[in-house]
Amino acid sequence: MIYPTILCGGSGTRLWPLSRKSYPKQFVPLVGEETLFQASAGRLVGDGYAAPVVLTNSDFRFIVTEQLAGAGLDPLAVIIEPQGRNTAPAVLAAALFVQERDPDGILLVSPSDHVIPDATGFRAAVVRGLSAVARGQIVTFGIQPTRPETGYGYLELAERPDESGNPVALSRFVEKPDAERAASMLAAGNYLWNAGIFLFSAADMIAAFELHAPDVLAAVRAALDEARVDLGFLRLAPEPWADARDISIDYAVMERATNLAVVPYDGAWSDLGGWDAVWSEAARDEAGVAASGAVTAIDCRSSLLRSESEGVELVGIGLSNVIAVAMNDAVLVADMSRAQDVKLAVEALRAKKAAQATQLPKDHRPWGWFESLAVGDRFQVKRIHVHPGAALSLQSHHHRSEHWIVVQGTAKVTIGGEQQLLAENQSVYIPLGAVHRMENPGKVPMVLVEVQTGSYLGEDDIVRYDDIYARGQGAKG
Repeated sequence: MIYPTILCGGSGTRLWPLSRKSYPKQFVPLVGEETLFQASAGRLVGDGYAAPVVLTNSDFRFIVTEQLAGAGLDPLAVIIEPQGRNTAPAVLAAALFVQERDPDGILLVSPSDHVIPDATGFRAAVVRGLSAVARGQIVTFGIQPTRPETGYGYLELAERPDESGNPVALSRFVEKPDAERAASMLAAGNYLWNAGIFLFSAADMIAAFELHAPDVLAAVRAALDEARVDLGFLRLAPEPWADARDISIDYAVMERATNLAVVPYDGAWSDLGGWDAVWSEAARDEAGVAASGAVTAIDCRSSLLRSESEGVELVGIGLSNVIAVAMNDAVLVADMSRAQDVKLAVEALRAKKAAQATQLPKDHRPWGWFESLAVGDRFQVKRIHVHPGAALSLQSHHHRSEHWIVVQGTAKVTIGGEQQLLAENQSVYIPLGAVHRMENPGKVPMVLVEVQTGSYLGEDDIVRYDDIYARGQGAKG
């Protein structure tokens, strides 16, 4: 049985302002209607595949389950990493988890933010890799390069791959090259892009860690042995997990192992590592303009124009090779050739402590989401969306009072020991310090406008008394 293993705890910065630490690119529908995470899970479904194993962090755990449910998928496990320790501990945790349940289990480890349009073709490549796995080899997938790309690492093969697509021995990993070196590797024909996708038996991967990184194995095994189940999630134990080295699977195992094989894949693939890659994958008009959302393009060519907010109309005039992404709290305008430098903008914003560096205006929670509509001295106005059947925690605040106005659906409101139902256009006041809760008892989303007033309006001014999502104290728990 093949166990799809999806890594989705990362938070890339090259697709800012749409992708941010609070809601990174894998959870966004960048290309098509599905999110990248949903598409990654959906392509690994079929005969011979188990339900997916997902590794993520605490902040994303409910986003993961919500999006899997939206795609009609039920995970085998969602494993929560207490902190990011890079890919080696994550992959090992999945291998140990699978081996406990299936000693002969095979893992297919995939990032959650890649675009592979031909799911059938990719699964056929996986089948070709199973013969190498049966021989005790660890398989990685190499993408047939189409250009002298300097933004990817490469795999040097022992020989040029033939048309069969069967596994080929790996000679070595090659770091991201300069332009001249990339051109020579493209011409040589025995170099493939490193996709960061792996296929191996759980037993073989654990043996590789025993040989090459025994310290990581000891820490991760202890974290899994002491893990606890929390609302269906498997939380790795934080103390032993913190002892695991922060190291990638490439450095910990792959560059040291001698039992490696590469399955060539010549189908379309992209890691969407920048807005230029999004432009390449997007539908474009005859002038090469990829437009999304409320966009008007006049005499533009070879550009990406995206409006990600309902009330923001993005107008481009005479643009050429330009990236323009507009949101209601941040706007990016860059030359297409500088797409990889978007991360520099995020670093600059972090240095000036701008919230836009990491936080989206829309904040996702297990019960739904909220966004700030207006913020001023001692007041804030929010729009709050609550899913059917969902409920916020029973809570109070030390520094603010709140006024709720229902604009869609029905709200069940608890204040102190009393409950009431509010229909559309009805409102209620929650005094400072009052213990209260908001629920959606209906079958349709409930939306309300919240007006906060007080001396401090931060999300960490929450005291939780009861929470169906077991988040504990703090802004998110």
